[in-house]
Formats: sequence, structure tokens, C-alpha cells
Amino acid sequence: MQNTVTPTHCPYCALQCGMNLTRTPDGSSVEVGERADFPVNRGALCGKGRTAPAVLSSRVRLTSPLVRDAGGALVPASWEEALGRVAEGLGRARSEFGADAVGVFGGGGLTNEKAYSLGKFARVVLGTSQIDYNGRFCMSSAAAAGNAAFGLDRGLPFPLEDIPRTGCVILVGSNPAETMPPSLRYFTELRENGGTLIVVDPRRTKTAEHADLHLAPRPGTDLALALGLLHLVVAEGRTDEAYVRERTAGWEETRAAAMAHWPEYVERITGVPVPRLREAVRLFCEPEAAMVLTARGPEQQAKGTDTVGAWINLCLATGRAGRPLSGYGCLTGQGNGQGGREHGQKADQLPGYRKLTDPAARAHVAEVWGVDPDSLPGPGRSAYELLDALGTDIRSLLLMGSNPVVSAPRAAHVEERIRALDFLAVCDVVLSETAALADVVLPVTQWAEETGTTTNLEGRVLLRRRAITPPEGVRSDLEVLHELAARLGGGRNLEKGFPTDPEEVFEELRRASAGGPADYSGITYRRLAEENGVFWPCPASGGPEGGVHPGTPRLFHDRFATGDGRARFVPVSHRPVAEEPDEEYPLLLTTGRVVAQYQSGAQTRRVDELNAAAPGPFVELHPRLAERLGAAEGEPVAVVSRRGRAVAPARITTAIRPDTVFMPFHWAGEGRANTLTNPALDPTSRMPEFKACAVRVEAVGAGEPARAAR
Repeated sequence: MQNTVTPTHCPYCALQCGMNLTRTPDGSSVEVGERADFPVNRGALCGKGRTAPAVLSSRVRLTSPLVRDAGGALVPASWEEALGRVAEGLGRARSEFGADAVGVFGGGGLTNEKAYSLGKFARVVLGTSQIDYNGRFCMSSAAAAGNAAFGLDRGLPFPLEDIPRTGCVILVGSNPAETMPPSLRYFTELRENGGTLIVVDPRRTKTAEHADLHLAPRPGTDLALALGLLHLVVAEGRTDEAYVRERTAGWEETRAAAMAHWPEYVERITGVPVPRLREAVRLFCEPEAAMVLTARGPEQQAKGTDTVGAWINLCLATGRAGRPLSGYGCLTGQGNGQGGREHGQKADQLPGYRKLTDPAARAHVAEVWGVDPDSLPGPGRSAYELLDALGTDIRSLLLMGSNPVVSAPRAAHVEERIRALDFLAVCDVVLSETAALADVVLPVTQWAEETGTTTNLEGRVLLRRRAITPPEGVRSDLEVLHELAARLGGGRNLEKGFPTDPEEVFEELRRASAGGPADYSGITYRRLAEENGVFWPCPASGGPEGGVHPGTPRLFHDRFATGDGRARFVPVSHRPVAEEPDEEYPLLLTTGRVVAQYQSGAQTRRVDELNAAAPGPFVELHPRLAERLGAAEGEPVAVVSRRGRAVAPARITTAIRPDTVFMPFHWAGEGRANTLTNPALDPTSRMPEFKACAVRVEAVGAGEPARAAR
């Protein structure tokens, strides 16, 4: 028997890198190989992608349902018993307290088919409005700002291949050298082609080391920085007046707001010297084309929507949007963060990126689902607000593909709320820290064991293919929803609306999305297999001479997705972080990722090679801060906020500002960074302020009293 090669995609970040999986003759395992034909990564893979098959091993993954016994331990059980307990736990809360007493929490790693089915299950079977997902913690601020300015949100409105051909890129709060390493080649090629790279980050990251100009603002001041740059654009006569007049609206109010942020004022707020501000404006404005790309840095703030909006305003004022090789884009983080919210996991959205409050959208989707539009619940709570209501308003929770005990802000409080639930069911690949608290854990298939689609950061819809058979005792999330619909349907045969075949689900998703902003109706599994992905929007017709629509790699060149086709300036002004440093908490904490781990670490922390490269948390300190503290390299220090305390070894480096400390957020236990983070929410996107909170740092020496850095 010969080895079988299956072309597919990595299970981790939103690049969704192409890879080939070679199945061994006995079919028990796969090996990763290069897939040079896929244009996003062109064969390159990071360590996480290369080692992804390790999580397929029964040594690290779940292979049997678990239920909590009378003694409080999780013990193996049959699927029949486990599903029965889930149905009983969810149904009891619904019957005793009402439909909104049941919550659903999804994940940005779920395929489009799973995300679509989960949203439908919540609204049709459970009748609850209380559904959201961890993608709310990823790019919701960028989505809100993009919708306000352009009338449409897609991570990148152009393919990655455009980046090396532009003249300048401002990369704000993104560290692709560690978060999505295969993408770094695009920025390297940009510079090789004569373009310039400006990196905005409080730390001198591995990405910043590749930059022509590194701006290191104080955490939480990206909004002031963008306003200061726009002020200089106006003052130096660098606005594109014809473009502003012909393709935008709202400029006068936005210009007035920017002019209140003169350079010296912005320098005092951000710590970025005026000459560097002027140099950034020159590098950005002199080429014919330029881009601004944001990521979690400016977005994970209590003013993230305004912050991203300010960077979009900079693009619009200089004519850098809706033109070839120019534009604003968001580097989505999670593997299917884009598709996950487009098709119904988000509290306020229906499939096709339709608004849940739009009567026409409700009518369209209800017809596809075969239900009365009035039966669909309205918008529910956002992710953190949903988690904060657990154990009070929300009594039972179905959680699929997320680990909020590690990933949510104010994580110790979230853990308390999860423990307060009457009932928790978790569907996951591994026994995560959240799954370990569940009443029932359902082991589900993962990337190489199932077929399904994802949507990468470019808006490119992709087909992941099944390469191996899952272990006995493991079922797909689609099978779980099918079985629960049968048990909770009250004899209405609702399970018929929840097929287990992913292609059948996708065919329904196509109909549900038809005519919506994220229109997938012209995309089929066959096309995805043949074309290496298709960019949405892709309606069922409307191609050349009414034929097959080719998809839309580049948005906004003809018009923006607003009623009049014009982009909207949104005037914004600087405001401080939600929690400013004071005498008790004199420093700012910011968080992020390291190259060898991913998100909450639930999967990557089970891979030996990745753990060897990144074995645990750390606290990054500037040497001057370490000296005041009396901290030594590798010795433990405590970081304390108003929400809790985390302890991890010190890592002393000049790559960080003296007034700032950094912790990666991949670990549980005493080094859990999100014990400290602030759940203050952006008023529009409901994104928590992960990126800036007031802390103090204390030395933790054996037998010595702790000393706090001031």
C-alpha cells in the first residue's frame, strides 16, 4: 500500500498555510510536507505548522467522552450517556429559567460549516440570543472601524501578494515574525523592491528589527500617534484633495479633530519624538502607493474602534484606500476568525455577515432555515459580557473550541463564573483548562480528520481536506449538533436541519449568505479544490457575460460598499487608557504571543518540540526597571494588577520601554497573564483592553520580602 498525499491547510493562524499531508501505509498518522503551489505561503511553514500532526496523537488528545461522576471526577462514558447529559443540562436551564439562560460560546478555529451550524443551533434549537465567540477578542475593533469607514469588513481588502509591490507599509501593533512567520517574506520582499516598512510597537520585536523606522509609543497611545501623523499630513500639505473630494465624506470634521493633536502634544502622550513622526509621514506619503496594516496592538483597547478608525482616516486623507497597491487592512489572528463571525457565531450577526436587527436579513435567513423570522432571538451579549453573566443570568453553557480560562481578560474572575454554572458542556480536541471544569467533555475531530472550509485573512475561502480517519470514540462537531438537535427538538425533527456532511452544510450556507455582504453563493467545494481558494464576495452569478463569478481579490477600486459609494471619515480624538498608572500601579502591562506557542496554548503546549522552544511564561523588563527592582535574569518576579497576581521569570532586555512590561498569554497557572488584564470594553466593538493595564512588579526572592518597582 502506497503513501497517500492530501493537499490541505494548517490548523493554526489566519494565513491558513498550504501543506501536504502524507499518510503512512497503515493510515495511523501523517507527515507534513511542503505545498509550493499555494500562493500564500509558497511552501514555507513555521514550527507550529510542521508539528501540527503531534496533536493528532491519542497520547495528547481526547478519545472518549468524559462525564463528572458523583465524586467530582471526570470519567469515561458512552456517547449516548454523554449526549443525554448535555441535552438534559441545557434543556433544564431553558425550561426553568428561559431560553436566554442557556449560553453558547464558540471559537475562531471552527470551520465555516461548524460556525454556521453553531449559530443556527443556538437560535433555532435553543432559541437563545446568548451566543458569541472568542473572535470577539481578536479583530472586532477593526471590523467595526472598517464597517463604519468602508461599509464592509474583510481582514485584507487585497491579497498578500500586493504588499511587496507597494511603496510603504505602516505595520501597527503586529509582530508577524512571531505570530505568522511565513508572512514575513512579504515585508522582506517589500524592502528588497525599494519599499519601506514602518513598525509601530512598544517593543522592539523581531519584526521591528526588520523595519526602516520603528516607532515605540507608550501602550494605549496608538490613537494619539495616528492623529499626530494626520495633523502633519495636513500641515505639510500632503492630503490628496481630489481623492478626498471625489471618494469620501466627513473630511472637515475629521481634519478639525486631527489639528487639535499637534506634534509636540503627541510626543508628550506617546513618547515618540517629533522628528520620527515627521519621518514616518515622509516615508508614507512620498511613494505613489502605501498601506496601513493593524493587528491586535491597536485593536485590543477600550478605544480600539476609534484607534483603527484614526489609521483609516490617515489612509483616506492621503488617497491610500480603494486604489491599486494601497489600502487599509487588518491582519486577522485566528485560523478562521474571519469566517467564524461572518456566518453566525457573533452575537449580532446572521450568515453572510448580515445584521441580526435587519428585518430583511432575518427574513432571508429564516426562509433558508424554515422558521418564522419572529422566532429568531435578537442580539445577545458580547463575549466578555456573556462570560461575566455565567452562573447568574446564564445557567448552562455549551462551549465549542475555546479556552477562556486562559484566554479571557480578568481570567480568574471568568474561571469563577464558569465554576458557578449549573452545567457546562465542552467540545474540544484536548482537555483544556476550561474543559477540565466541565460536567461533560465531548471529544471531537480535528483538522486532518475532517473536511471543511475556512476563510483566511485575505478573505480567501479555502478547503481543508480529510486525510486520516479519526480514532474510534471521536465524533465531529457537526455530529454533536445533529444529535443534540434531535434530543432538544421536542419532537420537531430539528436534526434534519443539522446535517453531518460538511459539504451539505456548505450548500445551505451558500444559500443563507446569498445577497449578503459576505456572499459565498458562487463558491462550491469543487471550485475550492480546483482554484486554490476563492475570494468573497462571490455571488452565484455576475461574472463575465453573466457566467461564473471569479471572486473578488481586491475590494473598493470602483466604489466603497456604502450607499453612495464614498468612504466615510469618522472624527476621533485621543483619550487615555481605561486604567492609567498611578503610585500603587506605576507601570503598564502589555501582552502578546511567542513564535512557538499559539493562543491559549491548549494544543501547542502538548507538543514537545514547541515546549522545548518556549517552555513557559516570562516577564520582559527593561534593564533600568530591573535594576530598580533588584531583579535578575531568569529569577521570578510578580506582576500585580487590581485583578490579581502572576509570577514568572524575568527576561531583561532593552527591546522594551522602561515604563512597560510584557507577558505572553499562552500559559495557565501562576504565570497566566490574563489574570492581570483589564476587561474594560470598547463601547462599539465590545473588545476588552488586553493591551494596556496598570501594574506593579515585585521581586520574588527566596526568603526575602518583595520589593516593588516604582
